[in-house]
Amino acid sequence: MSDTPKFEVIDRRKMKAEEEKVSGEAAAQPAAPEKLAGPSEPAPGPRLVVNEARQEVSGRKAEAHEPAPAAQETVDQQLAEELPAAPTAEESSQQKAAYDASAQRLEDLIRAQNPTVGPQPPVGFEHLVQQFYLSAMLQMGAGTQEGQRPRVDIMGARATIDLLGVLAEKTRGNLTEAEDRMLQSVLFELRMAFLELTSMVGAPSVPPPPPKK
Repeated sequence: MSDTPKFEVIDRRKMKAEEEKVSGEAAAQPAAPEKLAGPSEPAPGPRLVVNEARQEVSGRKAEAHEPAPAAQETVDQQLAEELPAAPTAEESSQQKAAYDASAQRLEDLIRAQNPTVGPQPPVGFEHLVQQFYLSAMLQMGAGTQEGQRPRVDIMGARATIDLLGVLAEKTRGNLTEAEDRMLQSVLFELRMAFLELTSMVGAPSVPPPPPKK
């Protein structure tokens, strides 16, 4: 197979004759008003659309800036359509009873193998807050053994703290005074630790001292 490129010869005389024919037909019709070539009349080919793009983006921004209640109502409606039907009260009651019985059998088995282990205390709201607190602190590098470099998951810590904030928002007015004080104190401490950690991210690194001779 030859690698020599193939060229196509175009008879420009035929093209010129066709152009003259079209020009003659156009001359027989009323002449349209001439338009001056300018920025508003770009040449054929790719072009950069600025105004249309801005209008489209502005329209999207206007749609995005819906009132918060309406936007939340839309999200709740979409979530409700995606979720399966909720279990009935009887189904939930039966499942809860079966779950409690299974958990009790597991605890009895553990205590039979380890007689010194006492009964597990019931899980309360403080355990949930403590779980979020420990998770966020570990994600921010707490608990690292001495001599090891801490591994920080700053985005994971942010998500955990935000989840704790959602919990505080959704339980507002339904907590005891002690529970609310504990939750607000934990949120304050975690956010302060997050601020201290993120302030060090953009800080210039200090060079190590020169070795002693």
